[in-house]
Amino acid sequence: TWPGPGGGGGGGEGEEVPVEVRCASWRLAGEANNLAPWSAVPEECAAYVRGYVTGVAYRSDLEEVAREASTYARAARVAGDGRDAWVFDVDETLLSNLPYYAEHGYGLELFDHREFDKWVERGEAPAIPSSLKLYKEVRDLGFKTFLLTGRSEGHQGVTVDNLKKQGYHEWDKLILRAPADRKKTATIYKSEKRKEMEEEGYRILGNSGDQWSDLLGYSTSARSFKLPNPMYYIP
Repeated sequence: TWPGPGGGGGGGEGEEVPVEVRCASWRLAGEANNLAPWSAVPEECAAYVRGYVTGVAYRSDLEEVAREASTYARAARVAGDGRDAWVFDVDETLLSNLPYYAEHGYGLELFDHREFDKWVERGEAPAIPSSLKLYKEVRDLGFKTFLLTGRSEGHQGVTVDNLKKQGYHEWDKLILRAPADRKKTATIYKSEKRKEMEEEGYRILGNSGDQWSDLLGYSTSARSFKLPNPMYYIP
């Protein structure tokens, strides 16, 4: 437990806040983009994060984001000229890496690029069901879909195969990090790619991602949808 703050939010001076409550607040701060950059889940929150991502709350939160995105997509005025676009991230947005993180403390361990790359090369990441449903609906509504991922170009083949195996059969463009993009933050890299889309005449009406760096920067979408992810942070 942590000493609770006095006044303001209820509770008196010195009142102890249960770990589960404190960790729920930590997760909320992350989802609201209020946390300073972080590299791993706090040790005392490991059990909380594990319970969240393996339980019904995470699935329910993902479904709520997809429902809101669906409502927006159906209400949006698609011009029909093939220039209205929706951008999707891949990892923890279309595909889930929970099987990998189950073996690595659900974010408690520091991220290991080599180990994660080995997992990616297996091509076994399952689809996030609510995202797959939204993706198909967005396609049916006439949006062009751009998959903008932080995965490197070396993973293109396995990423394509994994996506198709999980039901994502069509897209208009899959964009992966080129060697020239490796040292860029995700915010800069993805902003640059969205800018290129705009320069090609596309109107980005929607953007779905699990990281704020998927959504912020410049050339942002008319509406963005942040999926929950308390396991890792990408600047």
